[in-house]
Amino acid sequence: MTRHYRRRQLALAALAVNAVRPPTGGRSGIAGFSVGWPTTELAPHLLAASLIDTVAELTVRRRSGPPSRLGLLAAGVSAGLLGYSISLSRNARVDLDTALVGGLGPEVELSPHHPRGRGTVARPFRLRQHDVEVLRNVPYVEGGRRARLDIYRPAGVALENAPVLLQIHGGGWTIGTKEQQGLILMNRMAQQGWVCVASNYRLAPKHRYPTQIEDVKRAIAWVHEHIGEYGGDRDYLVVTGGSAGGHLSSLAALTPNDRSLQPGFEDADTSVSACVPFYGVYDLAGLTGTRAATQLRDRFLAPWVFKKDPGTDLQVFVDASPLSRISDQAPDFFVLHGRNDTLVPVGQARAFVEALRERSSATVTYAELPGTQHAFDVFSSIRSQHAVDAVQRWLLWHHAKTTGKADPGGT
Repeated sequence: MTRHYRRRQLALAALAVNAVRPPTGGRSGIAGFSVGWPTTELAPHLLAASLIDTVAELTVRRRSGPPSRLGLLAAGVSAGLLGYSISLSRNARVDLDTALVGGLGPEVELSPHHPRGRGTVARPFRLRQHDVEVLRNVPYVEGGRRARLDIYRPAGVALENAPVLLQIHGGGWTIGTKEQQGLILMNRMAQQGWVCVASNYRLAPKHRYPTQIEDVKRAIAWVHEHIGEYGGDRDYLVVTGGSAGGHLSSLAALTPNDRSLQPGFEDADTSVSACVPFYGVYDLAGLTGTRAATQLRDRFLAPWVFKKDPGTDLQVFVDASPLSRISDQAPDFFVLHGRNDTLVPVGQARAFVEALRERSSATVTYAELPGTQHAFDVFSSIRSQHAVDAVQRWLLWHHAKTTGKADPGGT
């Protein structure tokens, strides 16, 4: 019916506006993310659905009355905005290639490895690959399901000293599991002959910080000690993760063998070769002086994650901030962030990258993606496939640079 068409198109137009110009700050930023992220990444599907609905309104349903002019106007607005969003997703390939050249130098263009994704956006939630085997729920320390990890590796292939990628999930330090994030990247790198590990960790508020970083370091120590049993190279480990996982992976990368964060396993090796954080949280103490960072600290981190008062225990928040932990010993980084991120504003990534480049001698590659919300890589989309393409190229480059070995799996 015409009124239902009008309502659908008005709702879609509102979603499209939010995707292109999301609100920022506080609850409005959270709400903007919750509907803007899927709208942005599923823009081709929503545009197709809108076009089908409009064609039906102008043909089949026209018999029951004239089409809604307001509905048609809303359909036109949403089509234009969704089309714009799709164009930004497609242009992400150029943005990412530019970031690679800017971070690694023009010689990256001469690399023999120019892999492009085999994923599809037509079935965005089908992420499992038939040529990748997954070993589930391997314990990395004594404990329950939060002390387990999964191992992804190429099926039917005998591996030896394969490069290793450790994925740390996000979820605001309070929710999330190893099965939910980083799946496109892990499957892709497993297809390239890598061993990929996805780890759980204990969650707040039941387990307050620093339990989360301690568990991540326990997982890193387990990889160094045991990954050879699964075909991995214990001496080459890259850590990655998104959001809170981006925070934890970055902090782990910047605090190798820090005994204060390794209670009971102080002498374990927790060093990593490189870090690839997606839309990470780098300022937990308000060091950047932004309203968003101080609100995150005071309204969420203090009562839910740290259970400490930043007014009297600010140093705990400072020490937990990757922004405060950068030294000349930092490993190489590839930082990715969306310019439209309303959960973790892009200013955090900019400040972190600037500090890395000033204080460390590491190679720092930074990709800032226009029109991109938080969590853009969780399922298969135009943008997520381009992002994983770029990370794959960076990882292959880094492994070759670090070890002198060629890509273990081919392209």
